[in-house]
Amino acid sequence: MADDLRRHGCVIGLDVGGTGIKGAVLDRGLRPLATVRRHTPRADGPQAVVDAVTDALLTLNREAARRGLPVHRAGVVVPGIVDDDLQRAVWSANIGWRDLPLAAILGARTGLSVTLGHDVRAGGMAECTLGAARDVRNVLFVAIGTGIAAALLCDGAPVRADGHAGELGHVVVGTEKTPCSCGGFGCLETVASATAVAAAYTARTGRTVTGAADVAALTAEGDPVAEAVWARAVTGLADALATTTALLAPELVVLGGGLAEAGPLLLDPVRAALEERLSFHRRPVLVRAELGDRAGCLGAGLAAWQAAGHAPAARRTGVPVA
Repeated sequence: MADDLRRHGCVIGLDVGGTGIKGAVLDRGLRPLATVRRHTPRADGPQAVVDAVTDALLTLNREAARRGLPVHRAGVVVPGIVDDDLQRAVWSANIGWRDLPLAAILGARTGLSVTLGHDVRAGGMAECTLGAARDVRNVLFVAIGTGIAAALLCDGAPVRADGHAGELGHVVVGTEKTPCSCGGFGCLETVASATAVAAAYTARTGRTVTGAADVAALTAEGDPVAEAVWARAVTGLADALATTTALLAPELVVLGGGLAEAGPLLLDPVRAALEERLSFHRRPVLVRAELGDRAGCLGAGLAAWQAAGHAPAARRTGVPVA
């Protein structure tokens, strides 16, 4: 096993989210050999995030070296608009960077060959390769966390549109005009992101909650304010999914991210509300993501192996990332 590892080497996968950074040294089977988890210091500005990403990559590179493993490439995936061809982080409402040649910057700082990608597109490809959407040709993967974004697979091909596709979180829903971090008003993120759900409960009750998971637990217990906040999120999600279904006719909708951890508490009412909004449309099957918060890191690893010219020998199961 050790000889095989040294012969095949490894890649680094790093998923940079609005809340946390998750990374791993990954072998050809996308099994983690070493992992890191860090807080994303977005409150300290975009440069602080770049510094934290650099430090995480260097930490993982040292772990690979300690095991005597050559690192073929590092895959780094980030939120916002990412131009895969130019390898630039074009824009991110949650982190604040604009038109940043991030792959080149990280490569210069670490000495690694870096492939930059979009966090949700990477997570979607991981779900399509390893998880809930394996072998499905028309998929909508929606990640609901600090923000909301989607990855689209149409007729078996990912939709990128120069990095602009998939901004489901900035589809306007309902009649409310809550300001969004993007500069718009009434975006889906303002009612259905994990951040928005927690903030709405606190605003209505004056009681601080640690996150959307607390609101989910209160909803399950029958707290009327939590139920109202949750219903508002469900309505917004169903509206946005109905619009996407009419345009793209996915066979499968996969819900991931922190809010999807609520399982049936979220999926059942969203499924019912979406059904009410469709008529002649193809009705997608709605499921929970299988890979959880591992999807982005695994997707980054997939991209790194592909960029290095090697197909990863991963299977659908058995690829946990701590």
